[in-house]
Amino acid sequence: MATTVLIIDDSDTLREEILRTVKGASLFDTYLEASDGLEGFKTLLNHRVDLVLCDLEMPRMDGFRFLTMMRARGEFQDLPVIMLTGREDRETKIRGLEQGASDYVTKPFDAGELVARVRVQLKMKALQDELKRTNELLRKLSITDPLTHLHNRRHLMETMEKEFQRASRKGGHLSLVILDIDYFKKINDTYGHQEGDRVLATLAEIVMKGLRAYDIAARYGGEEFVLLLPETPLPEAQTIAERLRGEVQEHVFNGSLQGQVITISLGVATYPSPRVENIDSLFRQADEALYRAKQNGRNRVEIMNGGVVEKMAPAGAQILVSD
Repeated sequence: MATTVLIIDDSDTLREEILRTVKGASLFDTYLEASDGLEGFKTLLNHRVDLVLCDLEMPRMDGFRFLTMMRARGEFQDLPVIMLTGREDRETKIRGLEQGASDYVTKPFDAGELVARVRVQLKMKALQDELKRTNELLRKLSITDPLTHLHNRRHLMETMEKEFQRASRKGGHLSLVILDIDYFKKINDTYGHQEGDRVLATLAEIVMKGLRAYDIAARYGGEEFVLLLPETPLPEAQTIAERLRGEVQEHVFNGSLQGQVITISLGVATYPSPRVENIDSLFRQADEALYRAKQNGRNRVEIMNGGVVEKMAPAGAQILVSD
């Protein structure tokens, strides 16, 4: 990956010397310059930088102020900064380190020492970046179902609680859709578990295509999936569920499943609703709607909405309303 250094110093001569030194060691691919801390901070906001070499005493904004502003931004917390100063007093160095400097080089600097210190900081940053990538990968693995690549049950339950609290606090809507693949055991028994897994993965792909950025889709267990739809009233959730039902039914499988029509049954519930006081009751309502969809013939959507009267379904759809 290409690396970038930002050199901040009010002396054109010193900047040129630093630039010549680091270029001679082939430490970076891109070299940026600024004449004081303010210009340097603006440069940071507009470019990805891997290391900063910053003078301590400059007009408009000195090195201390630059460090304070930089460390106040989360994205710059781990960016290494080597301070350049002609002052050798202990108090100045301690103050700089306490404010977030990674290292110090005293002017006039030795070229070999500067290169060595830069290399150390770049190596440390590379290790930190790799650790971040590993931790992010582990985090994603911990919340992801390995077969479908949707969220797993644990992450779903954590998110449901947060979204319910947010909807309750702001007076918004939160809808829940539970869906189940019809006759999935028969698919596994007839075509094998490998083909059953393909059906699950395909369903996940269809679900993901229709989601908005703030929706959550999860594999709840086996052939059961859950959609969490923030800021979504019941009619809109009903439309989403029916669209998904139709897309699954119309999907054409190849291979050994060619010609096989896969269908799903869906139950929908929403908050606020007369019978929904918490996340458990919301889930029970959606689960009850799913049960009725199964009992009433499968390949259909049912919704739970207190005592709401039956709604007209779109042409070709199979939607029932339960109280």
